[in-house]
Amino acid sequence: DADALADADWTLETRLAAALARVGLSAEPGTPLTALSGGQRTRAALAALIFSEPDFLLLDEPTNNLDREGRRAVIDLLAGWRAGAIVVSHDRELLETMDAIVELTTLGAARYGGNWSAYRARKALELSAAHRDLADAEKQAAEVARNMQAIAERKARKDSAGRRKKARGDIPRIMLGAMKERSELTSGSNARLAESRQGQATEAVTAARERIEILQPLTVAVPSTHLATGKTVLKIENVTVGYAPDQPVLRDLSLVMTGPERIAVTGPNGSGKTTLLALFTNQLQPWQGSVRGFTDVAMLDQSVSLLDPSLSIRDNFRQLNPGADENTCRAALARFMFRADAALQIVGSLSGGQLLRAGLACVLGGGTPPALLILDEPTNHLDIDSIEAVEAGLRAYDGALLVVSHDEPFLAAIGITRRVELVAT
Repeated sequence: DADALADADWTLETRLAAALARVGLSAEPGTPLTALSGGQRTRAALAALIFSEPDFLLLDEPTNNLDREGRRAVIDLLAGWRAGAIVVSHDRELLETMDAIVELTTLGAARYGGNWSAYRARKALELSAAHRDLADAEKQAAEVARNMQAIAERKARKDSAGRRKKARGDIPRIMLGAMKERSELTSGSNARLAESRQGQATEAVTAARERIEILQPLTVAVPSTHLATGKTVLKIENVTVGYAPDQPVLRDLSLVMTGPERIAVTGPNGSGKTTLLALFTNQLQPWQGSVRGFTDVAMLDQSVSLLDPSLSIRDNFRQLNPGADENTCRAALARFMFRADAALQIVGSLSGGQLLRAGLACVLGGGTPPALLILDEPTNHLDIDSIEAVEAGLRAYDGALLVVSHDEPFLAAIGITRRVELVAT
């Protein structure tokens, strides 16, 4: 009727097409979502988000679990978005496109103008200033200690002189009493003042050190794997595999890893990355071809399933490294920021970042780490401090490394030397 015609949105189809085009999605509006790739579905979701032209976008970890295409869609959308946006993210590639960064730490909230690179430059300056503050605080503490020692020595000399005069009988008894009372009052006042100054100096040193611990990038030392440069680590020859008959996920795949190579496995969602990892760990057998490993291997999947969630981090370490004593265990866990009671946390209670750090500590901290380490999307759901802790551990690792990841800054940070690009079938 006339009212329905008046209320109809006659621009709907045009605005729908414009929203899809804006995120680079050329599929027809009637296309089922199940027919789209993961990246295309992300673009469709972004189109729905911007369809009503909101004043502000609120995005919570928008690139988590996305393939390269999906990440690109989010970055492209924000690059062309002229309204406001607040993004919660630990994706450093995405953070490079931001106008400002607000960092939340135990020190509070701090706003930094500019993108990720500008933020890191500012943090480097803050770290340099914190080191200067620590040096000044330590110098002040040393000066207070010297002054306290000088005061104690002067008092000892005066007390010795007083005892000598008393022994000679040069001073009347009533004057000796008054002098003793004044000495005790002065000594007490000096002691309280010295203790106050020493306490303030100690607090200043502690505060400066804590600030450096927050700002200082983590560095990790791990034992060597002693992997020879020319040793064959893994060989895959003409492998075809899948889950349903006549529907192979991977076809005629061959790969050889030699020595301490660092290989990134990339490709869109659905291209077979998980299937490839299942082959490496013997969870899936090939229909044809062969998969052979020539060294010890450890795999950290996204749930770090090699750790027993009912045990503490310490007990998991001792279980995975039965030859390690308590001191070796504690030292290895401390390198990954699990010091003292933190090492006694139950694995099932850990956050995602803590869980991966615990897995790396248990695998890399033993006397002889495995010569091949396989990681499945290690930076998913991690905060930046945890990502940098993982990067530090992997940079110190001298074995062969095979990583499934879409996080380009992470791959660059750990020194990837070769890529295997899978294509969705």
